[in-house]
Amino acid sequence: MTQTTHILCIGSVLWDVIGRSDRSMRVGSDVPGRIIRVPGGVAMNIAMALSRFGLTPDLLTAVGRDAQGDELIKAAQVRNIGTDYIYRSDDLPTDIYMAVEGANGLIAAIADAHSLEAAGDKILRPLSDGRLGSQSTPYSGPVALDGNLTTALLRDIASSPLFSQADLRVAPASPGKAERLLPLLKHPKATLYVNLEEAGLLCHQSFDSSRDGACALIAKGAHRVLVTNGSKDATMATGDTIITQTPPPVMVARVTGAGDTFMAAHIAAELAGASHINALNQAIDAAALYVSGDTDI
Repeated sequence: MTQTTHILCIGSVLWDVIGRSDRSMRVGSDVPGRIIRVPGGVAMNIAMALSRFGLTPDLLTAVGRDAQGDELIKAAQVRNIGTDYIYRSDDLPTDIYMAVEGANGLIAAIADAHSLEAAGDKILRPLSDGRLGSQSTPYSGPVALDGNLTTALLRDIASSPLFSQADLRVAPASPGKAERLLPLLKHPKATLYVNLEEAGLLCHQSFDSSRDGACALIAKGAHRVLVTNGSKDATMATGDTIITQTPPPVMVARVTGAGDTFMAAHIAAELAGASHINALNQAIDAAALYVSGDTDI
């Protein structure tokens, strides 16, 4: 396995059921629109985007041995995403996510990711049994890790020798799960990708800009962070570098998966040798295209 071209995507892989309307909505709205079912989950969304950026992602996740799971595996394979290391369970159903989006953004969502949580560290076996690494020779390539894993498992990953050499790229699954990332905040090789609300939850305060949120996370001991603030600004920060950029204005056609696209584009840019500022710009542009609906990424 050539770790400079491959990347592991660890976390949720499920079916997204998304209802979209071009009208603004509120609680109780009943409007016409479209309902689609597509492969989703944070790890899957990142893997799909990485594949389109020319990388070779492999999934570490849990998928049921049911009809929906078989279909999901095939959907990954046709997108050139590796499925050889997926934990397939006879007892756990394939997870699913349901969301409703209007012209004014995400209205509500429910993530049924109980199977991933129940599988626990079984999804990490390839990193310890020699297929991808071991205690003595840990995997040293890039890893995209999402916050759908349990707090206990994320805590174990933060201190595990299996991840001591990995280039960890970490994202929360949602604001409601942002605080699960606290054990990874001070990991010396971790880059955190969060939005402004998630940065606030991790720091237990509110911020007016991505720059403020990024600086606060670095002050709390983060190695490196990327903080997005919707259409307003995005910031990359390390202990000695802070870069803030403004996304281009676009019409919003979709929002679910935009953060995952931003993260994947940034990883791909850096693995291709882009500088901090160019990688941030490429990630912002890719996310803007995704939100506008002008690309399949």
